[in-house]
Amino acid sequence: MDARTLLLERNSHGKLEGPAPEASQLDTLYRAALRAPDHKGLTPWRFVEIVGEGRARLGELCARAERARKPDVSEGKLDSIRQKALRAPLIIAVIAKVVDNAKVPRVEQVVSAGCAAHAMLYAAQLEGLGAMWRTGDFAHHPIVREGFGLSPIDELVGFLYIGHKTGHDKRLPVLDPADFIERWD
Repeated sequence: MDARTLLLERNSHGKLEGPAPEASQLDTLYRAALRAPDHKGLTPWRFVEIVGEGRARLGELCARAERARKPDVSEGKLDSIRQKALRAPLIIAVIAKVVDNAKVPRVEQVVSAGCAAHAMLYAAQLEGLGAMWRTGDFAHHPIVREGFGLSPIDELVGFLYIGHKTGHDKRLPVLDPADFIERWD
């Protein structure tokens, strides 16, 4: 796949199946992530691979968070939440491991971790894998944050669901760059 095609045709894939990516494919994803912009070389990223029974553990963590948020939540809703963590054979939690630095503000470090996640999505496409970036309320819930060992200034940037594509690629919207550009002359 040439770079232009990759950049212009990357697509999210919500329907994923096993097996999990091979070690060489994962190596490509992580190497791409480590090329993200990184002011002062702080490497403000941390990646948590969630596979096998770890996915059930993530589902249970999210169910606990939901029960804390809504004590009267139904068991059916909790089961639905637990099942969401089983939608892909691999989930990578991308965490901004923020370093206290006078020259590199927190927001820049969080954006850097977001760039790392973005690079991983492109790398997954390059490797013939499907991927989707999910976040949602659980990424910010105190119970989930504690489960991942986040400090108060860290940020769970998102969950990358990665596997093999099933079904067809979704149709990409046609956007005109001019609609998003403001020019100062």
